Amino acid sequence: MSSTATPAAPAGRLRPGLLALAIMIMLGTSIYPNVLASAAGAADHWAATALFWAMSTGFISGVGFRPRHVVWRTLFSPASCLLALTAGLARLWLIG
Repeated sequence: MSSTATPAAPAGRLRPGLLALAIMIMLGTSIYPNVLASAAGAADHWAATALFWAMSTGFISGVGFRPRHVVWRTLFSPASCLLALTAGLARLWLIG
């Protein structure tokens, strides 16, 4: 049985910037959910997905957790957090 998981991922470290970003996305979308809607009032699912991916990644990487499997580690890396945040904000600004 072959697996692409590493035997032991190195211990992560707390990343306060990513954690703060995740909390800001969480609070911002909870307090003002209309930010995820178009001018016509329809929900923008692409922007919501990208921002919630950035939020999830911020929480996972922010607390220092490093998944062992390479796919999960890539999906929840600080670089993917930046990518998802950029994609979500670009989507909001382009259609907003």
